[in-house]
Order: sequence, then C-alpha cells, then structure tokens
Amino acid sequence: MTMTAQAQLDAAVLQEGDAATGRLERLFSRLFLGLVYPQIWEDPAVDMAALEITPQDNLVCIASGSCNLLSYLAAGPASVTGVDLSPAHVALGRLKLAAAQALPDHAAFYQFFGRADMEVNRALYERYIRDHLDPETRAFWDGRRLLRRRISVFQAGFYRHGLLGRFLGAVHLVARLGQVDFAPLLAARTLAEQRAFFDQQIAPLFDMRLVRLLAGFRASLFGLGIPPAQYDKLAADGGGDVLPVLRERVRKLMCEFPIRENYFAWQAFGRCYDPAPDASLPPYLQPQNFAALRRHAARGRLVNRSLTDLLAAEPTGSKQGYVLLDAQDWMNDAQLNALWQEITRTASPGARVIFRTGGAADILPGRVRAEILDRWQYDAEGSARGTAADRSAIYGGFHLYRFQG
Repeated sequence: MTMTAQAQLDAAVLQEGDAATGRLERLFSRLFLGLVYPQIWEDPAVDMAALEITPQDNLVCIASGSCNLLSYLAAGPASVTGVDLSPAHVALGRLKLAAAQALPDHAAFYQFFGRADMEVNRALYERYIRDHLDPETRAFWDGRRLLRRRISVFQAGFYRHGLLGRFLGAVHLVARLGQVDFAPLLAARTLAEQRAFFDQQIAPLFDMRLVRLLAGFRASLFGLGIPPAQYDKLAADGGGDVLPVLRERVRKLMCEFPIRENYFAWQAFGRCYDPAPDASLPPYLQPQNFAALRRHAARGRLVNRSLTDLLAAEPTGSKQGYVLLDAQDWMNDAQLNALWQEITRTASPGARVIFRTGGAADILPGRVRAEILDRWQYDAEGSARGTAADRSAIYGGFHLYRFQG
C-alpha cells in the first residue's frame, strides 16, 4: 500500500522544475503519506450551498479530513465517494463512517471526534467501532507509532496531531514569543473587538524578523498542506511576497466572522472546538444532523487513489457533483486536462464542480482545452458568494462551474 500511495503522491506533486524545487516536492510528497489534516480546512456549509444536494445526486470529492464527505452525507444524497492520496486520510474517513453507524448516540460521536481528547475514547473504539472497520483500516488504527497505537491520538487531543496540528502549534509558539494571548479573541462578543485584537496584537507579528524569515521559505507552509507550486501562486497574489497574502488571510479568519460562529478560528486560535453548548461545529458534528448522518453513512465510501483514476472507471453521465478542494493548484496542464476530460465524460447535465484556489483567480481558462471548458458555465455570482462566505479564510477564491451538457 505504501509504495502505491507514494507513487500516486509523486505523480501528483512532482513537476518539471529546478533541482531545489524538486527536492522540496519530494519531501512534501513523503510527508503526505501520514496525517496532514485532522480537520478539513474548507467550509462544508459553503460547499453544500453551491452543490444544492438532492436525493438523486451522486457526488465525488477529495476527502482530506472527511469533514466534508460526512457533512454531505447528512444532506441525504444517493452516494458520496471520497478519494485521497494519503492513506492516513482514507483511514480517518473510514473510521468516521464506521463510528457514525456504530456508536450509540450523538454524545459518544461528539466525544470521540469533537472533543477527541478523553481517555474513555479508547473504550468506545474497542467496544463499538473496531469490529466495524475493514481489515486494512483496523490494522492502521491498531498499528503503532512511537510505541503507542495510532488510535490513542483520540485520547490525547487529535486536533493537535498531523502536519496541520503541528503547524498550528508552531504558530502559537511564535505568538507567545510576541507575547500574544488568544484568550481575549476567543472571548470576544463583537466583530469590533475581534478587529481591535488583530490590529493591536496580530498585525505587529508580521513585522517580526523571525516571521518574515520563515515566510520566505517555501517549505514553511507544508504544515498547511501547501506544496511549492501552490506557494508560488500565493506569493504571486502578493507581488512575489507571500507575507502580505498570509496577513490578509489571517485578518479575514480573525475579523470577518463572529468568533462564536467560526469553528475554523477556534481550531486555529483555541486548538479545539468551542466547548459552549451552542458552539459552532462542522455540519457532521452538529447534533441536529446526527440522525441523518447515521441513516445515510452507508452511502459513503473512501478509496486511496487519484480522482482522475477513480472517474476513469465510472460510467458516463453518472455524477452530479464534484468537490476538488485546492488540488488543481498542484497540477500541470496535462494533469488538469486529463481530470477535466473525465469530469466532463462522467457529468450529467446540470452537474456542479466546486474548487478553491490559493490565488484569487480562476486557474482553468487558457489551461483546460476549449472544447472541454466550453461545455461548462462559470457561475461568477455563486463563486463570489462562496468566496465571501468561506469561514476558513485560507483560500484566495472559491469557484463554481455548471455543466451545460
């Protein structure tokens, strides 16, 4: 499995570039074999509004942390197939699907995946979940890493693990060096308080020599799952300097949505979900969605392969929705055209494709062949609406295409 997964990752990440870039890409590819995203960093609520999910829809998505896949299932589509090149992400998604069906109630489900830091979660895994996993996924979570079973991460603060969890830990270390305490931000009750916190406490950090030095290294954003090719797109939005782009994205995350309504901000600055009874949570963790999620969880599946390869084996006209996350930022023109050829072949009339880009601009025009792209209509209004509403705030653009047939 590891050799196959590594080959797939290399094919996705390695581009025709200089030797230094090639070394960074190979390092990024190997890091992606493990857990990168304990939580997906795209807003499923924005996705679901754009996808307009119906009971007849068969969706395909890149899974990442699978918060998206499970959230879509709660809306009751005919099926959701998730793909990911990281074996760890596939194992996480399969664990969530099994737990949604096997755990006794929402309280246990939330304790396992919402709190994800309680000793009793091991007993929940052993009693309810383990026997419902396929052998490959069970072997992954029963396997050991640094002398502890992998499943133990759900006893020790799951969201502090993975590349993203460690990256956020480094961000908090830099903040402490700048004498920043995020507690007042998490306690804010108005956007004005949040903006004042950013202006007084966070904006000065971007002038620190250490921050400017770190931002200049393309490997510095590996913890966000950003390979060298995507780093370059981010820097292009800042005139060649990634730092002003990062500053603006942090400002949006911190200032444009009420902190009580933005679980992405809580994960970034509190390193957990808000513990309040009315806290903001991903749709799949919200109590009002649990019954529907349990009912429809068997309609979800995850596979460790590329989206292009998956679609090549699917029937013509069989899909109504595609979620590409930011994967196209990694791709060269040949890979983009191969993907969109399969998307177009498998799409039914009216199918929707959504994706995000590190930069603000749509990357498809001029790169995907006209005979393919001309069959799709870009929804500029829906794209702008999704960009404005995405609480994760990390991307430059959200994009929506509709198939014209």
